[in-house]
Amino acid sequence: MNGKLILDGGIKFLAGLCIVGLLLFAPAATFRYWNAWLFIALLFIPMLIVGVILCAKAPALLEKRLRSKEEEPEQKRVVLLSAVVFVIGFVLASLDYRYGWSHLPLWLVIAAAVVMLFAYGLYAEVMRENAYLSRTVEIQAEQKVVDTGLYGVVRHPMYAATILLYLAIPLVLGSVYSLLVFLTYPILIVKRIRNEEAVLEQGLAGYTDYEKRVRYRLIPFIW
Repeated sequence: MNGKLILDGGIKFLAGLCIVGLLLFAPAATFRYWNAWLFIALLFIPMLIVGVILCAKAPALLEKRLRSKEEEPEQKRVVLLSAVVFVIGFVLASLDYRYGWSHLPLWLVIAAAVVMLFAYGLYAEVMRENAYLSRTVEIQAEQKVVDTGLYGVVRHPMYAATILLYLAIPLVLGSVYSLLVFLTYPILIVKRIRNEEAVLEQGLAGYTDYEKRVRYRLIPFIW
């Protein structure tokens, strides 16, 4: 196994866990915020499992997924705004718990948790189908258009999965007010997709033909 890849992945995993924990528990001023523990389990346990599998079966794909430095100026802005949304959303959910602003029923929290797991399943399937999947917008050497499986339904199934995932997050955290913040995330994804497709149309052979075959970007029959 690639020791550097394991170390890099492990550091980013632990850093992410610490940052999310800080954002959720510090404003709440307690570790008894059970929604936060549920969210952390739903997010990081599947992430760890997928990371271990990728490290063993597809280390090149894992390396791409760990790469996060964008080169496109528009994508840099989208990534920065997304980070701001996440920070505000997490802190607001934590404050919501602390001061009791929202009172979501347990069944809704459980339903949101199921949606999160479903979205993770879609995400894993997208990674299985697309060996070129990267966190950054780029044209890779010998890259080809993937048009099978979920890519035959919508052009950006990964983003569709992340929208489901992130709209479920504030409900798992038990906060209506946080949901209002996270509702801006799909808008940012639309901006990301428009810029990404412009890059792919210019640099990836066959992508414009793929756009004609698969008309919808995120949601079948809608957009």
